[in-house]
Amino acid sequence: MMYTIATLGSHTALQIMKGAKDEGFSTLLITQSDREAFYRRFRFIDDIITISSYGDFPEVQHSISRRHVIVIPHGSFIAYLGIEGNKAISLPYFGNKAVLDWEADRKKQLNWLASAGIRLPRKFSRRDRIDRPVIVKSYGADGGRGYFVAHSQKDFEKKISLFTKKDFIVQEYIVGVPIYLHYYYSPITKTMELLSIDRRYETNVDSLGRMPLAHQERIDITPSFVVVGNSPLSLRESLLPEAYAMAERLVVTSQKLIDERGLFGPFCLETIVTPDQQFYVIEVSCRIVAGTNLFIDSSPYASLLYDEPMSTGRRIARDIKIAHRKGIVDCLVS
Repeated sequence: MMYTIATLGSHTALQIMKGAKDEGFSTLLITQSDREAFYRRFRFIDDIITISSYGDFPEVQHSISRRHVIVIPHGSFIAYLGIEGNKAISLPYFGNKAVLDWEADRKKQLNWLASAGIRLPRKFSRRDRIDRPVIVKSYGADGGRGYFVAHSQKDFEKKISLFTKKDFIVQEYIVGVPIYLHYYYSPITKTMELLSIDRRYETNVDSLGRMPLAHQERIDITPSFVVVGNSPLSLRESLLPEAYAMAERLVVTSQKLIDERGLFGPFCLETIVTPDQQFYVIEVSCRIVAGTNLFIDSSPYASLLYDEPMSTGRRIARDIKIAHRKGIVDCLVS
């Protein structure tokens, strides 16, 4: 019996549903009632179940379990259900849930990245004196909310006193080009694929940058980093070997630090590239990211690997199809 691919109606749902349908799967979308009409526009979505809020997803698990479902998580699963809610999902869940704790805890995540030999911005503790611009980030996946920039110790102390997030990390603010690298690691073929690259458009920090400095100084606006969209990017070819090498080291290290399966499936390294062409990794997202929505009909990098359109959503479905044929789906789910 073929599987049904299911996900929440948000974030990268359209890409996941289309990719699954392109690979021959039935598709099921669980969404809020106010979005049902929108999603019914798309013929590649076979069935829709509505719930009052995404946090109610656990209530429909039992009723859809008989459909032979595999759930594909994305950023909204973390935002609405939290880490423990994701761990509690009883349906087959694409990816390794053991990775969730390492992604959500920024201290553990930085230890993982450092152990993989990946270049990181300097991290500050509350005891350190801040002598350069820093960015303060709350834990979790929330589309850039809960961030602020401080330019000195005095500025930091003023802003942190008003900060409402309990868990946060303070990192050096690296000046360079923000580049988001979208990967796929297959536990079936044991290969790393760079499928696409994007930049994020964040409001209001990007819009403020379009104003002359004299005007910026007169406006009492605190820069924010809420993501509202993405744009495609092609990386300088001489940087590609290191882009691959970083991801390969990250996966190998995850198999030592986390468990033998480690990180697999789609993930993203969020980087800053400096004028001396050095990658600084800001964080890792251990699932499909919204920037991949640019590449539903493939990307320059996916085209180097596949002679057919290949999105990240379709790549997930392709591995599930291969695993189903080989009788090894358990290697892809947790």
